[in-house]
Amino acid sequence: MTDGRPLDLSVVVPAYNEERRLGPTLDAIRDHLHSSPLTWELIVVDDGSDDATADIAREAAAQDARIRLVAAEQNRGKGHALRLGVADSRGARVLLTDADLATPVAELDRLTKELDGAQAAAAIGSRAHPEADIAVHQSRVREWLGRMGNRLIRAVAVPGIHDTQCGFKLFDGDKARAAFADARLDGWGIDVEILQYFRRHGWPVAEVPVRWSHQEGSKVGPADYGRVLLELVRLKARAASRTNVVLLALFLLTSVLLYKNLWTDLGRGYLADSGQDQNQWEWFFAVTADNVAHLRDPLFTTLQNYPDGVNLMGNTPMLGLSVPLAPATLTLGPTVTWALVLTLGLTATAYAWFRLFAKWVTREPWAAGLGGAFAAFAPPMISHANAHPNFCVLFMIPLILDRVLRLCAPAADVRRDGVLLGLFTAYQIFLGEEVLLLASLGILLFALSYALARRDVVRTAWRPLAQGVGVALLVCLPLVAYPLTWQFFGTQSYHSVLHGDGAGNSPLSFLRFSGRALLGDESVADKLALNRTEQNAFYGWPLIALAFAITVRLWRHALVKALACTAVAAAVLSLGQKIRIPYTDVVLPGPWRALAHRPLFESVIEGRVAMICAPALGALVAVAVGRLMASAARVNRFVGLAAVAVALLPIVPTSLPVNQRAPVPEFLADGLWRTYVKPGESVVTVPVPDPAAADALHWQVKAGLGFPLPGGYFNGPWGPDHIGIYGASPRWTSNLLRDVRYGAPIPDIGESWRAQARADLAYWKAGVVVLPPQDNEDALYETVSRLLGRQGRRVGGVWVWDVGR
Repeated sequence: MTDGRPLDLSVVVPAYNEERRLGPTLDAIRDHLHSSPLTWELIVVDDGSDDATADIAREAAAQDARIRLVAAEQNRGKGHALRLGVADSRGARVLLTDADLATPVAELDRLTKELDGAQAAAAIGSRAHPEADIAVHQSRVREWLGRMGNRLIRAVAVPGIHDTQCGFKLFDGDKARAAFADARLDGWGIDVEILQYFRRHGWPVAEVPVRWSHQEGSKVGPADYGRVLLELVRLKARAASRTNVVLLALFLLTSVLLYKNLWTDLGRGYLADSGQDQNQWEWFFAVTADNVAHLRDPLFTTLQNYPDGVNLMGNTPMLGLSVPLAPATLTLGPTVTWALVLTLGLTATAYAWFRLFAKWVTREPWAAGLGGAFAAFAPPMISHANAHPNFCVLFMIPLILDRVLRLCAPAADVRRDGVLLGLFTAYQIFLGEEVLLLASLGILLFALSYALARRDVVRTAWRPLAQGVGVALLVCLPLVAYPLTWQFFGTQSYHSVLHGDGAGNSPLSFLRFSGRALLGDESVADKLALNRTEQNAFYGWPLIALAFAITVRLWRHALVKALACTAVAAAVLSLGQKIRIPYTDVVLPGPWRALAHRPLFESVIEGRVAMICAPALGALVAVAVGRLMASAARVNRFVGLAAVAVALLPIVPTSLPVNQRAPVPEFLADGLWRTYVKPGESVVTVPVPDPAAADALHWQVKAGLGFPLPGGYFNGPWGPDHIGIYGASPRWTSNLLRDVRYGAPIPDIGESWRAQARADLAYWKAGVVVLPPQDNEDALYETVSRLLGRQGRRVGGVWVWDVGR
């Protein structure tokens, strides 16, 4: 109050070391407001300046009672200064302006007009508006950083606002005081926090084009852009509800318990059901980190399959994670990276599904959380969690689905959502392409099912969706063009990894429990799956019965129809090209036959299509539990939730078992190999590593990747047609050593065998042949000695034959 009358306007100017500019700024504001009929006050907030800023403000206040100084005890940032100034304000409206007056105070008239006419709660100056007048530009670097920052802010905090950081904003006074009282950020991110508060409370915000000129002496330095990003992280964390935080903690706890045996023995622990995959994945992480550290091509290496090498883009190194985690790998080792990717990846996947379901499936967060947990920790996901992070770390798939669903809305922001869809898709390609293909198939099945149930939606959704997908392609394709070209046409590229016609699921596998489920039986599950990392169904008969009951009860809902049809279609496709009817000799042709030999699909293990059922069933459970929790009938709620518990408890995953790794042979671990191997030569281990025995990859990593290996565990070409196979193209010597290792008798080794061995060793550019301790070691020793015509030497716990140049 001033003379008993309410103030019309409060002007708040935050100032830190502004002794050169503050005086002229105060004069300009005062002169502009002097001719206005408004009653006003001008509040200068000194943010702990160590120059004469506060003295200038006091002098101005002494000359005009409408000017006041609010002084902070120490410098804490623009956000803290604005919070103090707005809290001390009394105006019906509050104008915030920077001390440099980059936006002239005369632009207040534009903001006032917009606030009066648009019934908005805030009018903010915008430099990004097409009608904005930028008289003096910032440097190109600053402008580029500003544009990138605004795009990030729009994506994660305040969609639709194109310039959050212009320091000229007019607010409704009461709403501004409420927003700033709730604010917590002290730095430049305060603008985003306030606008987010307005959005959260449904208070309209209008962007107004303004005149703006860059002023020398800006207090925003390059490091401040990073600080804003950190404040955005704080904003997102603060915006998360307590329920969200609790669910995230529960997802993390579940992941930790799943891998607790691995975490408690990172030095020697090896996931028992992973086959040779843990060796392979740790090698991928180690090689990627080494490539990053030495600025080498991350898409190719000759450390495996020497000298031909490995097309890494044609394999599964998950460059989207292995590259950013390279510092962790180099510092802590690839086993820690392996454990981190699995544990945090499953956690992030569960949380991403929860957020998707909470937005599109049910308003009940705990129901969405249960659905998200199922989608991430369903039996097929746990099976792959033993060995295939590219098939269980799926946090990008819900984000992609969310953007697709947003594009189906009539008022979709086609440009923004299309760009994000393109970026998300490009990133997923660097996490796992087969998963993206299966997700696309699942989206198509769902879209067709929903279209049949809601044809009216199709008529309004197809146009923005098509436009958004077009934008996504324009964004995605340039980003992945070179890597995909290298994958399909570069060195060691291949096509058509064939798995035969027996890779489909048995119908019985949908009704049984997986080997690692709470009520699972390994002996039963093993008979119905390719191996323990490919138990792609195993949802259990109680859950199948529950899903059927939910579908029948809620069939009138289009979402339920679409989810049920998607799950059924995916399950049938996963049965493969030939469907064997259990307990009979009847074999029927399966619908997968139509896709089996199509490009891209020809390399898919069709049983994995059943993984599409996991999010579909998770969403069905979320719908049902959400309705039960909202039901007023206690009996119905209790009986329904009990039925859900009975269906889910049998498939709750148990902790994955771990075996102890054998010690790395001293000859390799202690660097004794260096005496025998010259630059350009390889270490030939006996037998040559292949997908069934890849311990040599672990030894190579422990030896600092100091030598290449022939053979290995990867996908590569075979034959003139470049058919994809697992491992290196076979050679006579590698086949012989493998056969003897697994019990075959030693053949009569004559000159032809020895000549072939010399040729193979020359091809591999071998420096030394190493026979480590293993089963059938004596037979292998005899075989190698005959092939090379001399006995080996015992060095560092292994047999050694020096065969170098």
